[in-house]
Amino acid sequence: MAISDIKEFAHLTEADVEAIGAELDAVRRDVEESLGARDARYIHNTIRFQRALELVGRAALIGSKRRGLWWLGAVSLGVAKIVENMEIGHNVMHGQWDWMNDPEVHSSTWEWDMVGVSAHWQYTHNFMHHKYTNILGLDDDIGYGTIRVTRDDPWKPGHLGNLVWNTLLTVFFEWGVGLQSVSLTNHKIAEIEDPAERELAKKRRREAVAKIRRQLTKDYVLFPAMTGKAFRTTLTANALANVIRNIWSNAVIFCGHFPDGAEKFAQSDVESETRGQWYLRQMLGSANFNAGRVLGFLSGHLSHQIEHHIFPDLPSNHYHEIQQRVRALCEKYDLPYTTGSFAKQYFLTWRTIAKLSLPDRFLKATSDNAPETSSELRFRVAGEPAKAWVDPATGVRRGLKSAYEATKRKARRAAERAREAADRAADRALEAADRAREAADRAREAARSIEHRIA
Repeated sequence: MAISDIKEFAHLTEADVEAIGAELDAVRRDVEESLGARDARYIHNTIRFQRALELVGRAALIGSKRRGLWWLGAVSLGVAKIVENMEIGHNVMHGQWDWMNDPEVHSSTWEWDMVGVSAHWQYTHNFMHHKYTNILGLDDDIGYGTIRVTRDDPWKPGHLGNLVWNTLLTVFFEWGVGLQSVSLTNHKIAEIEDPAERELAKKRRREAVAKIRRQLTKDYVLFPAMTGKAFRTTLTANALANVIRNIWSNAVIFCGHFPDGAEKFAQSDVESETRGQWYLRQMLGSANFNAGRVLGFLSGHLSHQIEHHIFPDLPSNHYHEIQQRVRALCEKYDLPYTTGSFAKQYFLTWRTIAKLSLPDRFLKATSDNAPETSSELRFRVAGEPAKAWVDPATGVRRGLKSAYEATKRKARRAAERAREAADRAADRALEAADRAREAADRAREAARSIEHRIA
């Protein structure tokens, strides 16, 4: 089951949670006070780089009948779309650069290069996802309505296609994102009772259709037509560029939300949630992956997904420095800081999706102690809630991180005992087999002796 008492799960008191909130508020103030010309140069240089990369791709596609130029154009354009989508569009629409009051990079004016309407995405993502991160029934990003990523989601026969649905979502990710806000409304608009809601749904449908029409025209009619005789090859290169962007964006986002350690939460006290509890939920519900400067840039700095979820509206180029303070805070309160290599986090995501395609009866762990789904019940002893304690030998606080490690050690010891028991059983079976062979040999010898005497 999902976490319903975040303080108990984290092995923290109410005072601890609010102290964490105060320390993170201080981090926010420090970053906001440091913003200035250096940051403005960063975002404008990023935009110039992205546009130059796109220009290289568009120019190469004029000669896209030649295989080398086709690949150069498709890959350059794909990377340009990644930068526009991840480091520019996503972050601009979060309001990370609104403090500049520059209409070019303001969250109210940016329209990104994909089929989704920016304003629609800002509602489903900035509001629904970031406010209700990983809360079952409120955050539609938990599986995107099609993929089972937690045991709290009851298994259905359709989940057997988990891997298929996720593959399709990966390749056509911009369509999943673009249509998400439309699908959140009633599919039959006429059945919406509230006139205002019905008009809003109609308006969203019209806006979505208009944006899809513009995007398809740009990618598959206008730009290919501008390359003349290379129309067909340019069209296929544009399609590949979109797929490159879709696969990469999906991988980065999934690595931040679905590997082991990214927790899920119940709706129990969301309405009375304090600022400190909200911060804590973001820390426990997100995951990072290790990245250098290039990988971090291409991921829109969502390699720092934990920091992004804590401060979604702070400029992404500050996430690395914020990370140092967040990790120190996790050490102070003995909280886990979920991270790993990109390959590892992506593998764990696909492993979860593959595993949860099966009914629960085929799974070993329960919904309280599975790697991808956990709850405060995991740590209760004789029904008593778990609490943090101070190691008398070292004076070090022991909380959730230590509890996880103790659980892993316990599981390893249990596995070792099971292996030892299996080895002993195998040894006994071999000994019994040896005795049986010896008895059979004696029986054969006795039979031959009798036959010899008779003869």
